[in-house]
Amino acid sequence: MTVEAIIEEIDHLSQHEKKLLFERLDELKEEAWDREIERDFAPGGRGEHLIAKIGGEIDQAIANGTLTSFEQGLRARRQARAMDCGAASVV
Repeated sequence: MTVEAIIEEIDHLSQHEKKLLFERLDELKEEAWDREIERDFAPGGRGEHLIAKIGGEIDQAIANGTLTSFEQGLRARRQARAMDCGAASVV
């Protein structure tokens, strides 16, 4: 079957059938994205150097005692944003 024939058949689908088709195509796109990310950050992948860099930064932060938990980081970021918003509304 050609792409042109598939496109023509899609034109004849009901709205519900098109919705199901589009949902399936989205799933396929997401699966392809997941595989790409896995390849990129696997050993030998093009993002491997980033993993090594981040790992080094984490090791350094642990050694320096500057590493905070995810929750602490979020809390600090929210507080900073709240202060920025408050300062902006005063000006």
